[in-house]
Amino acid sequence: MGAFPQTIHFIGSNTPRRTEMSKRDLEVEGEIPIEVDGAFFRAVPDNAHAPMFEDDIALNADGMIARFNIENGAVDFDIKYVETERYLAEKMARRALFGRYRNPFTDDPSVAGVDRTVSNTTPVWHGGRLFMTKEDGRGYEINPHTLETAGKWDYYGALKSETFTAHPRIDPITGEMFFFGYEAGGLCSLDVAYGVADKDGNLTSEQWFQQPYCSTIHDFVITEKYAVFPIFPTLADLDRIKAGGDHWAHRQDLPSWVGIMPRYGKVEEMKWIEGPVGVSVFHEVNAYDDGDMVHIDLCLTETNAFPFMREAGGIQKPQQEIQGAVTRWTIDMAKAEPTIQERPLGPPGDLPRLADADQGRPYSHAWYLSMNPQGGPPMPGGPVGMNFNALIRLEVGNGRVELMGVPPGAAISEPAHVPSSEPGHEGWLLTVVDVPNNPNPAQQVPGDYSSELWIVNAGEVASGPVARVKTGLALRSQVHGTWVGRERLRASKLKG
Repeated sequence: MGAFPQTIHFIGSNTPRRTEMSKRDLEVEGEIPIEVDGAFFRAVPDNAHAPMFEDDIALNADGMIARFNIENGAVDFDIKYVETERYLAEKMARRALFGRYRNPFTDDPSVAGVDRTVSNTTPVWHGGRLFMTKEDGRGYEINPHTLETAGKWDYYGALKSETFTAHPRIDPITGEMFFFGYEAGGLCSLDVAYGVADKDGNLTSEQWFQQPYCSTIHDFVITEKYAVFPIFPTLADLDRIKAGGDHWAHRQDLPSWVGIMPRYGKVEEMKWIEGPVGVSVFHEVNAYDDGDMVHIDLCLTETNAFPFMREAGGIQKPQQEIQGAVTRWTIDMAKAEPTIQERPLGPPGDLPRLADADQGRPYSHAWYLSMNPQGGPPMPGGPVGMNFNALIRLEVGNGRVELMGVPPGAAISEPAHVPSSEPGHEGWLLTVVDVPNNPNPAQQVPGDYSSELWIVNAGEVASGPVARVKTGLALRSQVHGTWVGRERLRASKLKG
């Protein structure tokens, strides 16, 4: 193909931008809090070349690492491609060589055996290093000062898993990173690798187990005592992939599962608890244990939220009709045969954010994105084809909800959290908001917008931003992001 398809994966905030750049001293409206000093890193899929297939998807785009660097109230913006093996092969050829999403049997023969990951999902900071990750391969280390790609990361050859999750969990007390990789032994294998790295970034443990079926395990959670693997029936099938088909297809007739093991234990201690049929979760908010009770808070939907995964399973359901809620699953581990007790916590939504200090512990509140019914039609784009237009602060104990909307037709990306040293202050949220250049919803054109970085008081989201940083650019949709404070940046292993 010589041109980009005009599908939902390539219009609106999914419009290919294909630009590496640096822009200094962005315009700031309002005042940036003094505690917001560091870098907000964002994972941005953006195709360097037009795809090989008309029905390609946004998740198959090359990874870019973007950064808002905030220092003494000044803000600079930078964005570069992650120079994966795949990106470099296509850069040399000046065209796409890799075919359908996670299907090597559709690639150009010239790239057989080349690492296919695009590293486009989550920036991860641990042990003084920055990684760009995607769950179909290992992470790539990025220099946090220059955004140059240092290379693939495998813990100096110690990591055996072929894959590394985009959602590791870092214990706020020990500094350890807990992570996993599914399809760890190769395409469509049932193997899951469960790993632990110490606070300095050394791999201390890697154990393998098998999941009940080959599902997309996008996220997991830890508590002080357990590692928890929620698994949902979106399945891979090797025969379908070999035939040129989709990697993933959702099965509405199969149960979900939760695997729970002691987080410092052996995989042989894993207990599997059967869950509801047909449901789907991509992101968990948090989990914690209370005696024998384990509480797992999830962004639950009645079916898979990604249209291409639903449709591959024969499920025809419009996006706006999918039901869901932020939901708590509670499991009594003292029972010989534990079961799941379920109750709703808050309105439907996704892309949750938790204060780092609350990871794996009892917590009182969290933030996530949702749809504001008063906000008008959503901006097209994002991984599922339509963007969120509201930020929610949820108090998990009493269900109290506070909402921040955005201008009509605008889109909001997953926030990052910046802690505050002030007692009782919940800190700050950083989120990119794509604002249509025409305020009249009836006259808005997909892709015609300006992206702004909003800084919001995390405890008072309904008050709106305390500062708006104007990029003057239309940025492509982010997947996930992370905040790294100035002190940690200065102590990074790679220097500028």
